[in-house]
Amino acid sequence: MHQPLASIRKMEKIIDKYLNRLISIELNKLPQDIEPEMSDPNQDQNEEWIIWFPVPSKVKDEEIIEFESRLGYRLPESYKRFLKFKHFYELQISECSFCEHPVNTWRYSLSEMVFDGYPRELLIDKGRIPFANWSDWGLLCFDTTKEFENQDYPIVLWDHEISDEFEPRYSDFESMIYKLDKEVNAS
Repeated sequence: MHQPLASIRKMEKIIDKYLNRLISIELNKLPQDIEPEMSDPNQDQNEEWIIWFPVPSKVKDEEIIEFESRLGYRLPESYKRFLKFKHFYELQISECSFCEHPVNTWRYSLSEMVFDGYPRELLIDKGRIPFANWSDWGLLCFDTTKEFENQDYPIVLWDHEISDEFEPRYSDFESMIYKLDKEVNAS
């Protein structure tokens, strides 16, 4: 099932709004190596904090299929569109900080969050796929234990202090983006 173009554009506009906000307040700097395609070409690369810019995604369907095979689950279509929209190092909307998504190492970053962040038996082995941090105490996860059309799993919040509980938060990824944006605009 394909999403209407207006729905896709709405999600993309929200993502761009928060990426552009990072740039406008000059928070698009990190003390680490930055992919050459994403780094500021005018900056001295010997500086400690390197400026990065979001760039159009180069994620291919084959890469997503390969990642899904390793994961053992299909990803929601709306999340696949998210992966195929922009590369970034940081993206925060409300309390949600998305897993970094650099050009050449996005699968490594996502794999690290899913398989190496917390013990597997607490999350992925229970059918919860983490994709973003929540504040400084939890993770947002796709809940694959609930069947939905097009793998559009509900989103649950996992508190690392209460490892056996998953709080239902959002009905799906796309509506989560809209609701997070509304939370920011309401405050």
